[in-house]
Amino acid sequence: MTKQALHMFDNFPHSILHFLGSTTASLCHARQAHAHILKTGLSNHSNITTKLLSLYANNHCFAEASLVLDSVSDPNVFTFSTLIHAFSKLSRFGDALRVFTRMIAHGLMPDGHVFPSVFKACAGLRALEAGQQVHSFASVSGFALDSLVQSSLVHMYMKCDRLRDAHKLFDKITQRDVVIWSALIACYSRRGCIDEAKQLFHEMRDMGVEPNLVSWNGMIAGFNHSGSYTEAVFMFQKMHLEGFQPDGSSISSVLPAIGDLEDLVLGIQIHGYVIKQGFDSDKCVVTALIDMYGKCACRLEMSQVFYEINQMDIGACNALITGLSRNGHVNDALEVFRKFKGQGMELNVISWTSMIASCSQNGKDMEALELFREMQIEGVKPNSVTIPCLLPACGNIAALMHGKAAHCFSLRRGFSNDVYVGSALIDMYANCGKIQLSRLCFEKMPTRNLVCWNAIMGGYAMHGKAKETMEIFNLMQSNGQKPDFISFTCVLSACSQNGLTEEGWYYFNSMSQEHGMKARIEHYACMVTLLGRVGKLEEAYSMIKSMPFEPDACVWGALLSSCRVHSNVTLGEVAARELFKLEPRNPGNYILLSNIYASEGKWIEVDKVRDMMKGMGLRKNPGCSWIELKNKVHMLLAGDKSHPQIEQIIEKLDKLNMEMKKSGYCPKTNFVLQDVEEQDKEQILCGHSEKLAVVFGLLNTSPGSPLRVIKNLRICGDCHAVIKFISSFEGREISVRDTNRFHHFKDGVCSCGDYW
Repeated sequence: MTKQALHMFDNFPHSILHFLGSTTASLCHARQAHAHILKTGLSNHSNITTKLLSLYANNHCFAEASLVLDSVSDPNVFTFSTLIHAFSKLSRFGDALRVFTRMIAHGLMPDGHVFPSVFKACAGLRALEAGQQVHSFASVSGFALDSLVQSSLVHMYMKCDRLRDAHKLFDKITQRDVVIWSALIACYSRRGCIDEAKQLFHEMRDMGVEPNLVSWNGMIAGFNHSGSYTEAVFMFQKMHLEGFQPDGSSISSVLPAIGDLEDLVLGIQIHGYVIKQGFDSDKCVVTALIDMYGKCACRLEMSQVFYEINQMDIGACNALITGLSRNGHVNDALEVFRKFKGQGMELNVISWTSMIASCSQNGKDMEALELFREMQIEGVKPNSVTIPCLLPACGNIAALMHGKAAHCFSLRRGFSNDVYVGSALIDMYANCGKIQLSRLCFEKMPTRNLVCWNAIMGGYAMHGKAKETMEIFNLMQSNGQKPDFISFTCVLSACSQNGLTEEGWYYFNSMSQEHGMKARIEHYACMVTLLGRVGKLEEAYSMIKSMPFEPDACVWGALLSSCRVHSNVTLGEVAARELFKLEPRNPGNYILLSNIYASEGKWIEVDKVRDMMKGMGLRKNPGCSWIELKNKVHMLLAGDKSHPQIEQIIEKLDKLNMEMKKSGYCPKTNFVLQDVEEQDKEQILCGHSEKLAVVFGLLNTSPGSPLRVIKNLRICGDCHAVIKFISSFEGREISVRDTNRFHHFKDGVCSCGDYW
């Protein structure tokens, strides 16, 4: 701005007004004009300050805007409303409310233009209490009857999850346009209130207000969000039949629902429509297509859609990784993820979280921990979804220190009170053998949902603490939380761990008699396990035969395991035959039957089963144990001679065996189910992975330190006896988690009471 121009403003304030309001006014010019205004004392000219505030706010120069506001000795409503509106428009909701509070402090009453911006800010912050206070202001001043204010109030209450209040206000609006109708209908749809949403939709038409594309899309997206997938697809089809042309938003909203319904035929039809209408360049539509094909297990089509994209998009990349993982191709997903990362693509928190979840859910726990470390090195901040995806990996391999680090991270970031983070923490600590810490996390949760209650019950059940499990089950109900099928699975599992048949029958029968729930197949599996473990094998078999549906592999597997415990060949053969039909490629079933034969000395039958396995190309899953030492998880395999400390481990184990024999212990060679000499059997027992892991822990930790071991198979009776001795002889607390439960060894005694 030239000196001549500035001189002209000295006599003509309206010239400054005109200039600040023009489209050619730059930020630089505004600052020069601001300096001139301060120099000439025009800062109290309300119109000039309002224009200047608007210009600064629209250019995100909030420091300068604050200076302008501070320089006004006698501000009016327009001075504040300009800044409130700008902050609200730019989603700086906290700043909008602060300026509003300052306005009230000056004794100024808001007008009909201020209230909508303030209610928008309250909605954006989900600040219900503040919104209700502002609502009172509007009512006192009479502006609550203004249609624009009423509409903004309805939106605020909907955003704050007060649908009834929103509907009451909606009913008071005399002139309701399609926007407010659509917003309320969409809100009911997102809640899964199908009947209410449809009724409102019909009422809108009866009132002469015709739905637009936004109305239809709101219902489709809402129904999909609430899990009402069939309704979402129905509304999409109805919209098309009534002559409305679906847009990109319609398609990207309905495709996830189609995927969840696994309706591949309809998905392919919509894909054709996408190509025909030219929506294949819409990033959201392409991402939704990849997601849909992934849910329908169509890997080829999913990949084709992805690789036909002209410009790579992070949303599509995330959908491809998730689709591959969902269909069990976790190695391919990891490879694709690494490829994207290597190409310099800016992977976001969703990308990293999806990959961590994929590894956690598919047995790649070490990779999940490494990805979490890499994620932070890359500067991507984990969120409240990342932590619950990571924690199962920590629990799976008892990586307690990594789990504690994730817990500390969630505390620092302020989302440790999130119910899903809290539930995952309860589960992680329980899986790591720290049930007391699980209970502490549970007690500290400010709010609890059913997932939290089930997590702590599942933890107690895993640790064989039936009394505590039943106490939590009762406490949950006294707190007004109704149990679901998982709750009953937890309490029945706890009963089966402790042989509590009477209590087990009580809870099983109470499902239908007291809670109106039909027992699921997992509940029958728990009862078969319970009956079988206490030796009531015929009763367990009768229960299977009387089931209202076909028993699955879990049920027959429970019976077969019990037959192994009690060496019941006849029923073991019955269960095995059924399992061979259901799971012909599961080597565990063949091994169990082979072990039953071996325990009875039926070596010919053992050879037949093993020949059958060999003919099918099946191999026994090797025993594997994990132990965490100094923040690192170590894996030991049964009979593994390649471990760097194997000589020290065997030497230490031999010394312990000598001490055990001195105290009267004899190796339980009946747990070696091979037709070999007794001496060879003793050597085989020495190579069991849980023993190797415990001794490895003894060698690498200070005396008296507790040890935590995880095993991928059931602990054998000999290892159980050996670890009991070690806990007493070495003065150690040793926790071993097998596929069945936790065993806490201390002073020569196990928490299971030798019942497992």
